[in-house]
Amino acid sequence: MPRITQEQKRLNRERIVRAAGEGFRLRGVDGIGIEDLMKAAGMTHGGFYNHFSSKEDLALEVYRRGFTDSLDALAAIREAHPRSARAALRDMVDGYLTADHRDHPETGCASAALAVDAGRHGATAQAEYRRGLEGYLGAITEMVLDRARQSGTELTAAEARERAVAMFSQMVGALVLSRAVAEADPGLSDEVLTTNRRRLRQR
Repeated sequence: MPRITQEQKRLNRERIVRAAGEGFRLRGVDGIGIEDLMKAAGMTHGGFYNHFSSKEDLALEVYRRGFTDSLDALAAIREAHPRSARAALRDMVDGYLTADHRDHPETGCASAALAVDAGRHGATAQAEYRRGLEGYLGAITEMVLDRARQSGTELTAAEARERAVAMFSQMVGALVLSRAVAEADPGLSDEVLTTNRRRLRQR
């Protein structure tokens, strides 16, 4: 049997991380086992341990990758509005609090989809989540400061940070709440998204 190349090994690892990213976001870290993850990746159960020492090890990689992808998307929004931080902030809110994002957690932001899992899985998982969260808060703080400068408003770094924390907490909370009632009461779910989107755009 031919030996697997380093490139193929890398691609196989990517397939596992991608399948786990979708599975964990959709069903939670405890809601899907290694066998089902490997099946989703199109690979055998035994191949898992060629790439990860444990499911927990894989979950940490999913946290890292998920936040990296989300922060890249946020950076793209900022780049699309180089002269208007206000427009960038609104674009961020409008893109986050949507029915499509609510209905497809498997491809959405890790911050909302994996928050409960991070809280349940101890300090190591929380440390990875914290790194991603700080990345988000740092980027939004910079956007808030840019907006203040562009509008001629005096704002300290501490005040900008406080606004960033409140804004992102509201975004994540609204998305989580809208998902919690989406099937039982679609109207209420939409109301949560719409109300928070409108309020956040007014800031």
